[in-house]
Amino acid sequence: MELSTMNYEVKDNVGYIHFSRPEGANAVNPAFCRDLKNVMLEIELDDDVRSIAVTAEGKVFCAGGDLKEFHAAGTDLPEVTAAMLADLHPAIYKMNEIQKPFVAGVQGAAGGAGMSLVSAFDLVVSGESAKFTMAYTKVGLTPDGTSSYFLARHIGLRRMLDLTLTNRVLSASEAEAWGLVNRIVADEDIASAAGSLAQDLASGAPGAAGKAKSVIYRGYESALEDAGDFEVLNIVRAAGTNDGQEGIAAFVERRDPKWTGT
Repeated sequence: MELSTMNYEVKDNVGYIHFSRPEGANAVNPAFCRDLKNVMLEIELDDDVRSIAVTAEGKVFCAGGDLKEFHAAGTDLPEVTAAMLADLHPAIYKMNEIQKPFVAGVQGAAGGAGMSLVSAFDLVVSGESAKFTMAYTKVGLTPDGTSSYFLARHIGLRRMLDLTLTNRVLSASEAEAWGLVNRIVADEDIASAAGSLAQDLASGAPGAAGKAKSVIYRGYESALEDAGDFEVLNIVRAAGTNDGQEGIAAFVERRDPKWTGT
């Protein structure tokens, strides 16, 4: 798999995505969208990957859309935008569907499409000096990157409107208080903290965290009884696995579990 805007490797059951275009502030462009879609397909098909850590090179996690490239497109920008989002949105849909948790480590800033990406990850670790902003209407555009779905659910509709209409900039502590960020670490610890969290998730019962992710997202969108029925279906299946039996036995016997993935 050839990638030009990010790197991807697997180590100890963790997939590591590392945005690698610091000279362009890891901005979203057509190549970035294609790369992200291809990486998601790779992750989906690799049973050895149990969790994913997403980090970035340079001072900025993702500055949003690459406005220099957009400007160069001139009157062809609508076609360029449509083609780009034909890769970006399916990549995010796939990330949400994959039963493996995604952990982001955010440094510097996440703006525009970068903010949208942050809102789509399952867990977010932020550097203490990171900033978060929508910035779409500031340049005469409207939100994309599925932020209208994820961000409002994380922080609430009125706060979503505030961020989008006023282009307010959130500090890391504000982002944590609003529910966009799960935890804050020192700037120099971002990559290690995101990787460590992903490794902890990968070290658990194979598939448990991913299936729990599916139950939570499904339940949030469902009526009460549908959510409850889906919970029953999944926990009954889990209870019938060797890992489900082993996890309970290990707890009762006060020992570390020995997972087999069955």
